Amino acid sequence: MSPTMISIYVFVLSCFIGYHVIWGVTAALHTPLMAVTNAISAIVVVGAILVAGSSAAENSGSLIQLVGFFAVFLATINIFGGFVVTTRMLAMFKKKK
Repeated sequence: MSPTMISIYVFVLSCFIGYHVIWGVTAALHTPLMAVTNAISAIVVVGAILVAGSSAAENSGSLIQLVGFFAVFLATINIFGGFVVTTRMLAMFKKKK
């Protein structure tokens, strides 16, 4: 089996599992889940950097580098947004002066 097909299988299974994990969580657990998704997004950033770097080393094409860059960009936005939301949620529980 080619590495491209393995990558497609992993991507499709990740989307399927991620969808069911997120929609199976009750509303009370969404804030702790946001912290976990920040950690997962950090792992995605590391993986995307590895994919983009390995494709650059192999000269396998600019499409893979573009997809790797796009994955890094979206995961970075997700991490930043997660920290903003978590900070705002924690600010709600502080005592007002």
